[in-house]
Amino acid sequence: MDDALARARLHRDAHGPEILRRFADLLAIPNVAADPEGLAENARRIRDAFLDRGVHAATIALPGAATAVLGRIDGRPGGPRYGVYAHYDGQPADPQHWSSPPFTPTLRSGALEAGGARIPFPEPGEAVDPEWRIYARGSADDRGAIAALLGAVDALDGRRPEATVVFLFEGEEEHGSPHLPEYLETLADRLAADLWLVCDGPVHPSGRPQVVFGVRGIATVEIEVFGPPTDLHSGHYGAWAPNPAWLLSALVASLRDGSRAVRVAGFSDGAFDDPEAVRAARTVPDPGDLGFAPPAEGPGYAERMLRPLINVRGLRAGDVGEAARNVVPASAVASLDLRLVPGQDPEAAIRSVRDHVAGLGFHVVDGEPDAATRRGHRRIARVTGTPGYPGVRTPIGHPAAARVIEAVRAAGGDPVLLPSFGSSVPLHHFVEALGAAPVILPIANADNHQHASDENLRVGNFWYGIDVLAALLG
Repeated sequence: MDDALARARLHRDAHGPEILRRFADLLAIPNVAADPEGLAENARRIRDAFLDRGVHAATIALPGAATAVLGRIDGRPGGPRYGVYAHYDGQPADPQHWSSPPFTPTLRSGALEAGGARIPFPEPGEAVDPEWRIYARGSADDRGAIAALLGAVDALDGRRPEATVVFLFEGEEEHGSPHLPEYLETLADRLAADLWLVCDGPVHPSGRPQVVFGVRGIATVEIEVFGPPTDLHSGHYGAWAPNPAWLLSALVASLRDGSRAVRVAGFSDGAFDDPEAVRAARTVPDPGDLGFAPPAEGPGYAERMLRPLINVRGLRAGDVGEAARNVVPASAVASLDLRLVPGQDPEAAIRSVRDHVAGLGFHVVDGEPDAATRRGHRRIARVTGTPGYPGVRTPIGHPAAARVIEAVRAAGGDPVLLPSFGSSVPLHHFVEALGAAPVILPIANADNHQHASDENLRVGNFWYGIDVLAALLG
């Protein structure tokens, strides 16, 4: 591993300008769903880049799906076998909101927020500053990971690695990976691995590298509370008509207690209690200054990510500000996202919320209440839910993860071992289709503007990606 890492660093020190220019060539290809030709060209370009390096690579396109790229880097017989997943598609990019065109890769001397100035890409033989930033859509999320694997292959310089790596790169992640399960099932015999590395997301906000062993699952719920058939004058009827805004406010407040713990009976049924993950979470530093006061007491940030959560993502009832009217609104709506931990069933979680609403005395309906229902009940609510997918967590002590942690430590220093992201990613597909344990290996800088304008990748993080994947190959 040390020899491989040393070769990687020598290679990028000697060929840094060329690596950056090849990366820029890939970033110049549009990668949004609205441009299917751009997506197809991304897949072809990535496939050809690996073929040019003597790596087994091919494209495959299922009916109605964006093209996927799969391949294999052959290691020594009996060596470890890893899978690497990344996506080449990106979020839409409106040039009006960017400081430079999103598909004209731009090199800057630092972060824009720190006054980073536009600079030319270096010529062969010139030095490369790790604090430089490459601005382009898909630079950090997620084509940087693909380019890093190409750099790691280049650093091998024809040597056979210790580990075998199979890889799958898809072009639909930014709209939910609808065909990923089918791709994994179709290609299962070619994608067998001891551990799958999902190379997406940022390193820890402190700049330390991190290995993430899980994600939460997700479901969504909307609760609509009904009042009078139409908005009514609040002076005349405010003390007489049921006010759905008041009713919904109390309902929403009942979902959690003062420490933000869920108070819905049955919601956390099946949630997996993992003392090892809790111990690991307590070693993870909390995020830095995010512009608001952190909780004054209770568990730290990482430990909270191990718990189920009900979040209010939106509320609507009447109007406010200059548009406000003195009325009892006809209805009020709360939109919730349910963040689920391993062991929870998304459909059961939705049912528990529905049962909770009924337990508060609401008459729960499936559609718009009719006149008889309105006259027969003062508390009427409609609860609709969409089950997403379950949470997944790989044990930090998983045997195949030890080499990953060792590679991260060698390439980037002491890593943060995060038991779970608080966000939701459909990693369960790797478990269900391949029977493989997934681990997230982020590369991008935390301030990469993922999904926003002026997305960027810090060059030092790009170099770290090459280093860690080279060390893992060995």
